[in-house]
Amino acid sequence: MHPAERLRYLETRAKRRFGQNFLVDQGVVGRIVRVAGVGAGDRALEIGPGLGILTEALVRAGAVVTAIELDRDLAAGIREGMPAVTLIEGDALRVDLAEAMPAGDRPWKIAANLPYNVATPILMRLLEHGFESGALMFQREVALRLVATPDDHAFGALSVQVQVRANVEIAIELGPHAFHPAPKVHSCVVRVVPVVPDFGSTPAGAPVTATHFDRVVRAGFAQRRKYVANSLTSAFERPAVNVALDAAGIPGTLRAERIDLSGWRRLAGLLG
Repeated sequence: MHPAERLRYLETRAKRRFGQNFLVDQGVVGRIVRVAGVGAGDRALEIGPGLGILTEALVRAGAVVTAIELDRDLAAGIREGMPAVTLIEGDALRVDLAEAMPAGDRPWKIAANLPYNVATPILMRLLEHGFESGALMFQREVALRLVATPDDHAFGALSVQVQVRANVEIAIELGPHAFHPAPKVHSCVVRVVPVVPDFGSTPAGAPVTATHFDRVVRAGFAQRRKYVANSLTSAFERPAVNVALDAAGIPGTLRAERIDLSGWRRLAGLLG
């Protein structure tokens, strides 16, 4: 059944419209599976399978698939059409990932057309849990923020927080035609490969925690039009900010988007 026909069937049965844009381009689906690096015997997690077009491709690739779906009617369609898939009905922001992705002999790979309104918190949650590699779809503007580099207008707190935890690159760009119904936005599939994060260290050599690193970065970007010396005072005392910037070798008159990852690591270690 073509995805569009499957959607009409489910809408009739559920007596309501889903109000979502579903991936229907089979060629793109195959590319997503390859970008995620999913092959025979791999354990694959999909978030928001929807009509199941990507789910089917993962199964065909020989993967052992677990899917998380919030919508009960879409979940019922997956359960009926693909009984081999382990289906978890729930919110990806609340599901216990340790249970959904248990440890084992094979690492987890992720392939997902994420719900755009919660895509970034889902990504951060996945990075916190850990996986081997993934192909995750985002709205184009968000994807550009994920891969942006210093001095790029899209470079921000999200860029720093993700890039300190993973290598990211845009692997596929998609227009509205790849979806049904066609959305008004463009999309990108981002290849994500987690790394062992280095959040910096204090002058005494103690490692900086993820929570502290993120706090420093968010403060630095809190007021993008201001110099970093002023932005950081939203969370830290000015004398401490001035001392940290001087010790890190970062002029206080720089704006946050001009500071690279190593600079943010130094600042995180110096701002207690």
